[in-house]
Amino acid sequence: MAKKTVRKDKIPNEGFSFLEFIRKERTRFLSGVCLAFVGAYILLGQISFFATGAADQSKVENRYFFDLISHKQQISNWTGVAGAFTAEKLINQWFGIFALLIPVYMILMGLKLMRVLNISAIRTFLLTAFAIIWGSITSAFILSSLFGDSHIKWGGAHGEGMEKILEAALGIPGIIMVILLLLIIFLIITKKASMEFFRGLFKNPLKNNSSPATDPESDNFYGDGDEEPVKKKKSLFSFLAKKKEDTPTEEENLPDTAEALPIENTKRKKTSTTLQVDQDFEIVVPQDEDEFIQPAKNIQPETEPERLPANNVETSDDILPEREEMEDYDPTKDLSNFHFPSTELLKIYDATGKGVDMEEQTANKSKIITTLQNYGIEITSIKATVGPTITLYEIVPKAGVRISKIRNLEDDIALSLSALGIRIIAPMPGKGTIGIEVPNKDPQIVSMQSVIASRRFQECAYDLPVALGKTITNEIFMFDLCKMPHLLVAGATGQGKSVGLNAIITSLLYKKHPAEMKMVLVDPKMVEFSIYSTIERHYLAKLPDAEKAIITDVTKVTQTLNSLTKEMDDRYELLMNAGVRNIKEYNEKFRKRRLNPLKGHRFLPYLVIIIDEFGDLIMTAGKEIEMPIARIAQKARAVGMHMVIATQRPTTNIITGTIKANFPARMAFRVTSQIDSRTILDMSGANQLIGRGDLLFSQGSDLVRIQCAFVDTPEVEGIAQYIGTQQGYSRAFVLPEFVGEGNEDKAGSVDLNDRDPLFDEAARLIVVHQQGSTSLIQRKFSIGYNRAGRLMDQLEAAGIVGPAQGSKARDVFIADEYSLEQKLSAFN
Repeated sequence: MAKKTVRKDKIPNEGFSFLEFIRKERTRFLSGVCLAFVGAYILLGQISFFATGAADQSKVENRYFFDLISHKQQISNWTGVAGAFTAEKLINQWFGIFALLIPVYMILMGLKLMRVLNISAIRTFLLTAFAIIWGSITSAFILSSLFGDSHIKWGGAHGEGMEKILEAALGIPGIIMVILLLLIIFLIITKKASMEFFRGLFKNPLKNNSSPATDPESDNFYGDGDEEPVKKKKSLFSFLAKKKEDTPTEEENLPDTAEALPIENTKRKKTSTTLQVDQDFEIVVPQDEDEFIQPAKNIQPETEPERLPANNVETSDDILPEREEMEDYDPTKDLSNFHFPSTELLKIYDATGKGVDMEEQTANKSKIITTLQNYGIEITSIKATVGPTITLYEIVPKAGVRISKIRNLEDDIALSLSALGIRIIAPMPGKGTIGIEVPNKDPQIVSMQSVIASRRFQECAYDLPVALGKTITNEIFMFDLCKMPHLLVAGATGQGKSVGLNAIITSLLYKKHPAEMKMVLVDPKMVEFSIYSTIERHYLAKLPDAEKAIITDVTKVTQTLNSLTKEMDDRYELLMNAGVRNIKEYNEKFRKRRLNPLKGHRFLPYLVIIIDEFGDLIMTAGKEIEMPIARIAQKARAVGMHMVIATQRPTTNIITGTIKANFPARMAFRVTSQIDSRTILDMSGANQLIGRGDLLFSQGSDLVRIQCAFVDTPEVEGIAQYIGTQQGYSRAFVLPEFVGEGNEDKAGSVDLNDRDPLFDEAARLIVVHQQGSTSLIQRKFSIGYNRAGRLMDQLEAAGIVGPAQGSKARDVFIADEYSLEQKLSAFN
């Protein structure tokens, strides 16, 4: 039955054979070539008309075209009789000199059919028609009076006729006003920025005496950072000048208050090119987002007038009354001359010549359809969305086809496409289609420069913005680390984890001032984060007695994590005393000078803890590492502390249930097995990635495929050097000193006069085996873990074994049984 159905679908419908013919790519291309050549011929004839029209006018005027050919008139026009006749008609008898736009429009439409240009036919037609009509009337009104004795009718018959009608109805001033009105309408329709120009014409005469820094209608109505933002008022002129569009502009999305909403919450119109290859197959090529052009001067933090010293505040309360004469506290004032890195430090990769390979897309489409038909699966349509490294093919199966049947053909489709690995999404969330993700043969590099320089990143209002890369649809993928609130990064060796961590750090360095964010970098490999040592006095935090801010020693990691838990508890105490619930409310109160610094209150910067090779730390220190991480992950969100941990061993003993429960946001690079993918994402998919920065981002039930932005080591070095050469603080941000219950205190709390009856036997067992293991005592004496643990504490207090070393066995201090018996006899 399947073969019969295929034959029936392939029988052409004679009633629509012409439509199928004109939809072919070759037909469209040839039509475009012909249209462009005809337009060029007419344009050449019109240009020649200005030089030879006087000699030919008496021969072609009031004559039919075929009469001119039959009488073989001697024509001076470069394009012969046809060109002279067409130019006379279009220029003198129609629209004047603006009739030149007609062949130009024909050339543009020819290039569009050839797929050389990507323009809207309807929009171009409307703008061309508007320009021809306006230009015809304007030329007849201005040029005809200046050059009336010429053989050229500057406005054509149409322009002269309309000019006479308007002059009779409105007079000469009326004609001038109509011409200016049509020009203004045309400029506003074609260029949105012209609205600001016309706003300025209306504002300047009315606002001569107002200050530009406080003028609510000026471009800089927020002021220069010295004054309170003024609520924006909408004047009649700005209301009339606004143009309604399908997608709101950035100006329309500005709220009425000075605190702007995040740009990413607004809907943006995504520009893309749709190529209709045939009746049931189209290719969507998303276009890159607009690049944000930085001003010529360096970006500097806003400065404020000199603030009052804290010792001028005399009160015994934690919360101070609001005083109008006090300026807001500016945390960036100590480094007011700090300059954010420029995008020129990032490398631009050449992507020219890497367009859409139509042959590859058509071949993949045919192979997918053939493979499905071989298994009796028919589809009604297929659509391809081309991304930088992956192409998404969306298919719509015929009624009655089971989705599971298509999902089981994953390996067969990969074999037919000779692809590194494909991923089937059945069904696509929110769509009635099934997605097949296929790697491109010639992938493009997503540069960090294209992500950082995008308007979306530069204008975002996130607290901790992170730009990862681009999605399949070529959109910049961003998220706010504050809302995650913690991130787990996992993947096999060499798949892009280190580049991903550098992309996260780079994003934060480009948006956050040193006074607003500090980082704790843990690098057991000792080489990944050493490049950031130059920004120690700007962005890094460390223990009071630490020599280096980059933490590489496992013992220092444990102390740092315990210190961070103390910092978390201290911050919660400050929030409680201030009567607020999160760090944003607390810092806002502190900026308004509502909190007394004499009572311990201080500005709280965000703390981002980034841990690389988490699996190595767990193997070395075990619970001593996992427990403080779990505490921070559970509680630290409200006080502005956020964690990013990365591991190349995504196994259940590394990524435990405690870790997964507190790290809802996860980045999965390519892994080797489906089990590892389920460990990271709780679903398969990461084992089907192609590597080299290809990742899946999960937050809850949403799963997004992203090509991570590539930032190379020299780029990171340049950014770090640029920041490090600037003025910084006197030292790195100092974490509180953590004084916990040491091992000696624990051992000293054990009363050796109340020893366990098995103490002597356990000591002999440990010395004979030279292994200080609690589980060994459990097995040999068949006792529970609690009693075995108490026995181990007593042995430690007696000096027989050393302190705990995480998952490792304790050291045994007694070398032989003879020495042990002497020690036991001393106790007895």
